[in-house]
Amino acid sequence: MRIVAIVGMAGAGKSEAAKVFEKRGFTSIRFGDITDEELKKQGMEVNEANERKMREALRQRYGMAAYAMLNLSRIDAALKTAPVVIDGLYSWEEYTSLKDYYRDVFLVVAVWASPEVRYARLAMRQVRPLNEEEAFSRDGAEIVNLNKGGPIAMADYTVLNEGSLKDLEKSVKKIISRVVK
Repeated sequence: MRIVAIVGMAGAGKSEAAKVFEKRGFTSIRFGDITDEELKKQGMEVNEANERKMREALRQRYGMAAYAMLNLSRIDAALKTAPVVIDGLYSWEEYTSLKDYYRDVFLVVAVWASPEVRYARLAMRQVRPLNEEEAFSRDGAEIVNLNKGGPIAMADYTVLNEGSLKDLEKSVKKIISRVVK
């Protein structure tokens, strides 16, 4: 069974790419669900400022591989019945932790789009919309505080997502055909 982690900056199309994998039989695990669950437990509103504080607090508490560690049992359980797609791997430490644990079964797909395209998408997004200032701030925080660049640079496959959703789906389907044998 394969584990494919989707990496990319906010608005690049990670969740849309993960949906294509899910339609092809992969079980989807969204790392950000841990943040949302913790915010709800603490009675906090789900918004960009609280999400950032929570992501950083969880990593401070559990280390930079926090989301990999906190999702490991979910990944292992899902792998018993289907391949897994991880929506939103972030840090270098998460990448190395999962790569060390799963070895050759673990692959990374980077979804890339320019800041201009991503910021326009984020402003129109139904769930967790961000204005340009918030998006730029989030980019900086993820690159500097979360070591997000490493997994993107080390991706086994990269999808350029500057076009339509149909174009993204076509590109992702090509990758799926290569990784599922």
